[in-house]
Amino acid sequence: MPFINVKVAGSLTIEQKREIANDISETMLRVCGKPKPSCYIVFDEVSRENWAKGEDILSDVDKKAAEQK
Repeated sequence: MPFINVKVAGSLTIEQKREIANDISETMLRVCGKPKPSCYIVFDEVSRENWAKGEDILSDVDKKAAEQK
């Protein structure tokens, strides 16, 4: 029973989640021989203000990029 945790900064649409889940399940079947129904996939959508890369909070990076446009 594979458990795959997908963490993203921001949010995904239900269509994006379906496509990602399908691709991950297909990969687990092809590479590991794990049946698609045995794969558990959890999506963690983290607010960009709760995610940092180094010392930079992603929501701050977004604001700076928008100001430079």
